[in-house]
Amino acid sequence: MLAIAFAAALAATPAAPPVETFVEIPGPLKGTQLAPAAGAKAPVAVILPGSGPTDRDGNSPLGVKGAIYRQLAEGLAARGVTTVRIDKRGQFASGAAATDGNRVFIADLAADANAWAADLKKRTGAPCVWLIGHSEGALVAEVAGQTGQDLCGLVLVSAAGEKFGDILRRQLKAGLPPGALLDQTLDNVAALEAGRDVDASAMPPGLQMLFAPQVQPFLKATFAYDPTQLLKAYKGPVLIVQGKTDIQVPTDSAERLKATQPDATLVELEGVNHVLKSAPADRAANVATYSDPSLPLAPAVPEAIAAFIKTH
Repeated sequence: MLAIAFAAALAATPAAPPVETFVEIPGPLKGTQLAPAAGAKAPVAVILPGSGPTDRDGNSPLGVKGAIYRQLAEGLAARGVTTVRIDKRGQFASGAAATDGNRVFIADLAADANAWAADLKKRTGAPCVWLIGHSEGALVAEVAGQTGQDLCGLVLVSAAGEKFGDILRRQLKAGLPPGALLDQTLDNVAALEAGRDVDASAMPPGLQMLFAPQVQPFLKATFAYDPTQLLKAYKGPVLIVQGKTDIQVPTDSAERLKATQPDATLVELEGVNHVLKSAPADRAANVATYSDPSLPLAPAVPEAIAAFIKTH
């Protein structure tokens, strides 16, 4: 009877809470490590954030407040995976690492991703490190994968399957009526792809911001990357995760990536949107999830990622 009671007490004991550590590498670049439990051996990964001013938790002053990277780290820790989530070079706690955040390009972020991977490998003793890239972070992971020496593989979440210029054209055609303004906007994209500067000072405020002089060098550099060709050249394990109610990246992007790299694993998740929350296809209700930190991450996201990492 005592043995039964002792076994029952052990079964009722909650799992040890994850261990949070604030970490830093030269730059200075700063992030947060979340491990399943003190001393626990676990696979390790770096979470690479999406575009714009997005912090290590997945929040942005532009209205995104869903804390998706913090929630992803917590979900992965609960499933036995250690992560480091980071503030990008030139932003937030890593602001001192760049004098001008607009002059931090994808190649710089990819180099930083590999530096984080090398540090995490050394600090944890893991044999290699996964890169988990969300949205633009997936492109960063693909570029990092071309030269990274410490990588287990890539996890591409809500990843574009076409060049950024083509994405921009599709979005502009969907958002602007046919006419002179759309024509000028598309001409601007073509000019930047060709490496030329554009003058958007006479355009509406939103388009002025898109083509602002200070961001044009970043756009020109980013337009040069083709995600499908980068993925085709990568030889390690790849997981592609795509939500079926993503209103920013269509499902065919994930299918295009999979077609490029047939050995990749593609997981398409019903009712999951771009910010990895459970959401309907209705645009207004979908967008509402972007600013709701109380809404949990769709459980299928960390489940799919942890399962893939642990089987590779």
